[in-house]
Amino acid sequence: MRQFFLFLVFGCAMMGVAAKDELIDETLKYAKGHQDFKDLYFKQHEQEFVRLVEQGQSPQTLYIGCSDSRVVPSLITNTRPGDLFVIRTAGNFVPPFQETCPDGVAATLQYALEVLGVKHIIVCGHSHCGAIKGLYDKLDPAKLGLVDKWIRYGEPAKKMAMQTINDKGSKEQLYEVTEKISVIFQLENLLTYPFIKKRVDDKQLELHGWYYTIETGEIDYYDPELYTFKDLITKISSK
Repeated sequence: MRQFFLFLVFGCAMMGVAAKDELIDETLKYAKGHQDFKDLYFKQHEQEFVRLVEQGQSPQTLYIGCSDSRVVPSLITNTRPGDLFVIRTAGNFVPPFQETCPDGVAATLQYALEVLGVKHIIVCGHSHCGAIKGLYDKLDPAKLGLVDKWIRYGEPAKKMAMQTINDKGSKEQLYEVTEKISVIFQLENLLTYPFIKKRVDDKQLELHGWYYTIETGEIDYYDPELYTFKDLITKISSK
């Protein structure tokens, strides 16, 4: 810890005093948080972590969500280590299958299905998504060229949302409709992967579309029979 602290100070030597102090304080905050984790949560669940090492992971669910720092998968689902296999991308976008152009998302999907054998895939969109809003903003290609190319996976959702809303709603309503429609398009993109479609067709895998509202903590799920999003807790209560 002392060596890391000295390295941090040396690395900040050319920075302003205020900026250096802020960086050090932020780093020490995370170190304190890790200490709390070891003293509290880890100590209480140590045997569970040992079991996960000895027996390996066996999650039943792959969660695909946004990289947004306000949406924490294990927090909003109240799950434990080992319960969720997670992919997080800007906008919770899933590129369509391309055999000749593999990427991190595709590789993780394949591992989740072929090795871990997950039984459920959840695509979770959320309110106030920066990637969705970026579809409607003009991004600077010199500064955000990679972002601009990535969020094009949301273009089909944008097009449909604009046809649905027209001039009848506010920008906020347009963004929300786009966020929800995008979840459906990502589910369709998942079905372009042969190893996913086969399992869905064989009823060995279920796909779920969720929408999380940050300011209320509520989750809605997509009902493919009614083509609408409905309250997840109501679904649970009805069973």
